[in-house]
Amino acid sequence: MGAAAQFSWKTVVVAAIAALATLGPAAAQEVAEAPAASEESAPVAPDASDLDSLLNAADQDVSQLSQVSVVQAPALDMEVSTVSRQESTVGKSPAAVFVITNEMIQRSGVRNIPDALRMAPGVEVARVDANKWAISIRGFNTQFANKLLVQIDGRTVYTPTFGGVYWDVQDVLLEDVERIEVIRGPGATVWGANAVNGVINILTKSSRDTQGMFGEAGGGTEERNYGGFRYGGKLSRDATYRLWGKWFERDQGLDPDGAADDWRSGRGGYRVDWNPSCCDLVTLQGDAYGGSAGSRAAYTTLTPQSPAPPFYFRQVDERTNLAGFNNLLRWTHELSDDSDWTIQTYYDRTERSLEQVPFRENRDTVDFDFQHRFRLGDVHGIIWGCGYRNTRDVFFQPADGVPLQFQPPSRADDLFSYFIQDEITLRDEFLYLTGGAKFQHNDYTGFELQPTVRLLCTPTERQSIWASVSRAVRTPTRTDDDVILTTAPAAFAPFPPPAGPFVPVFPRIFGSRDIGSEQVVAYEIGMRAQPTDRFSWDLALFLNDYRYLRNTAPAGFTVDPTIPAYIAEQVLTDDGSGIGYGFEPAVTFQATDKWRLTTAYTFLRMDLNVLGEGDSARNRLYVQSSHDLGNNWEFDLMGRYVDHLPGQQVPSYLVMDARLAWYPTSTFEFYVVGRNLLDSAHREFGDDPYLGTMATEVQREIYGGVAVRY
Repeated sequence: MGAAAQFSWKTVVVAAIAALATLGPAAAQEVAEAPAASEESAPVAPDASDLDSLLNAADQDVSQLSQVSVVQAPALDMEVSTVSRQESTVGKSPAAVFVITNEMIQRSGVRNIPDALRMAPGVEVARVDANKWAISIRGFNTQFANKLLVQIDGRTVYTPTFGGVYWDVQDVLLEDVERIEVIRGPGATVWGANAVNGVINILTKSSRDTQGMFGEAGGGTEERNYGGFRYGGKLSRDATYRLWGKWFERDQGLDPDGAADDWRSGRGGYRVDWNPSCCDLVTLQGDAYGGSAGSRAAYTTLTPQSPAPPFYFRQVDERTNLAGFNNLLRWTHELSDDSDWTIQTYYDRTERSLEQVPFRENRDTVDFDFQHRFRLGDVHGIIWGCGYRNTRDVFFQPADGVPLQFQPPSRADDLFSYFIQDEITLRDEFLYLTGGAKFQHNDYTGFELQPTVRLLCTPTERQSIWASVSRAVRTPTRTDDDVILTTAPAAFAPFPPPAGPFVPVFPRIFGSRDIGSEQVVAYEIGMRAQPTDRFSWDLALFLNDYRYLRNTAPAGFTVDPTIPAYIAEQVLTDDGSGIGYGFEPAVTFQATDKWRLTTAYTFLRMDLNVLGEGDSARNRLYVQSSHDLGNNWEFDLMGRYVDHLPGQQVPSYLVMDARLAWYPTSTFEFYVVGRNLLDSAHREFGDDPYLGTMATEVQREIYGGVAVRY
């Protein structure tokens, strides 16, 4: 009885002190002036030694009590789920993670996902033309970058054609994006192949959080016109839905000889979230799209296009027709507070066709994934799962005369995967050790193992320190195995030797089924902290050791007397290697209640014995100033500096964007955005030497619009 009463007293006193810390000075003064309780009011007197410190604390200044009792670190408490496939926070994640919030997207004024990714440290974003981007993390940046895994609501969107992303068909209604989680460094232990240098997961809001109506429309000098809408409602007490659609038409880029890279697209989708019971959540979602993207290209030809001098390419204004759809079903069942399982499956269809070549690709993907999370005792937090993916492609291509071919023209591949990861609590609320591995079997290289070990230390609620060692692989793709690519002549030689007319020498690259997976062993260390409520910072350092990178080797000469020409055959190999290292700091400073500054810097150094070393900028800086001007006005300034790209012959550039928005009511928003304001135009990436796609310059632009929310 005495022990129970003593526990009750401690609980009451602690609760009273916490209440004093939140009531404010006036309420605290009233409590202090109230008459003290008599000794008879206590059934059993508590131990004085147990209560002295708490009673003394009650006499302290209320502001000091607030600092002691309530620790807030919103920068570290931001929710993430991509690092370990379960809900966590930035501060509890032993990885280099950056979260792009919906507010950050809105205040930056961007109109597409690639431009939103510029805000994250470590992410390289370069626009090739009006509808193409080169995007990667920590090096190896090209239009066909293949060491980055991208997901939208858990659906993998990289294409097995080359292991990268077609960014011209990755789109969502930005208003409904909850957050974009950017993980720099390998994520292969839980996500598998292609998560070599990072993972980007675009998460949209639950339909429960998008009830009501949203609509927007606008246009400008480059964003010719655009619009979007969304309507959310209830199907029943336990089920909600949303329907959405968007469209846009973008003008072409700038080129002295003219450009043809205009871009237009339309997309619509749906999402349903259903809670059939207190422990279950079922999500069904999907979308469909159609559009076209232009480009100017110099296609290799096997016959001369001009007699003097002979040019073995023809310049065409190409147009790529785009279409596709997908559907995803996910069911999560909660077994307890520390245990749940999730089943997810989706079907994805993509179609791309070029008009001038002609060339067409159709791809169907079916994916199934299961994961289970539970605790084993007080120390182990285990998550494990398995998955299966089947992808089938068909390439419609002429038998000859086309510079790019795949042989065979159709192929189906299976991928089986299993993973397990254990988070071990070495000391509660202080030290954690995470170990795990991904086991995969694919049709290209067979069995692959991708392990990781991560250590996290949280000395206080306002800081965390982490370190990791991981191994990841990029498995071969259809391009690695089956491509036949003929490029423009690199030289001329007499035909037939040793005398005769000079004829072209065409380099021709063949894929190889003898190559293995590219591999990286990544060493990382980082620290993040929020010393005050207004200031937070994050720093990550990394060293990546690459092996078995793609290269080419001579495979002999052949003669084609029908052209006539020499064919210098080359075959893909895996004898490349190199290292990449650097650091990535990010800082957020809330200067006043109405003014916030954020900045992200990236230093990257690549030492490779293959092509690609000069395709990534050594220095990149992003700065954003967000100011609430009062009277419902917002003003944002964004600045970016990108170092030169010697491999692409692109000089360094400095750009500035600005956004001004007015909210006359809680329902309406009027905004105007200016981008690339410091120069009339600049280039961010170079031409494609293999497919002949010609880059254009990014122009200064201005656009405005109106948004309605209710």
